[in-house]
Amino acid sequence: MDRKHILVVDDELNILATYKAILERNGYNVSTASTAIEARQILTEGKIDFLLCDLTLRERGSGLDVLEFARKTYGAIPAILLTGYASDEDLDRAESLGVPLLYKPVEVECLLATIGDLVGDSGLSRVSHTH
Repeated sequence: MDRKHILVVDDELNILATYKAILERNGYNVSTASTAIEARQILTEGKIDFLLCDLTLRERGSGLDVLEFARKTYGAIPAILLTGYASDEDLDRAESLGVPLLYKPVEVECLLATIGDLVGDSGLSRVSHTH
């Protein structure tokens, strides 16, 4: 089976490391970026199958900006936005892009199940989940 390549974008390095470890342990290839600029560079350099991105990034750009760039680059790339807080405007924008918005802290089982649903990966080494 071809392993899906996920780009994780978050400006908190400990969160990046945690998501990378969890996703790799569950059969995904993972690239990470801590800024929108880094994320754009990774998106233009190689094939990404899925975007997992924090909504609020400290340096120049938001998760929505990264998502819009990814969609211009790849078309309808599946994605999840993560946040601790979202304004009504952010919720509307995410909804208009057809992207789930999950609130931190996200339960690992829920995150893996949502990613699996969106990329069509049901055969990875995950246990059954409910979310």
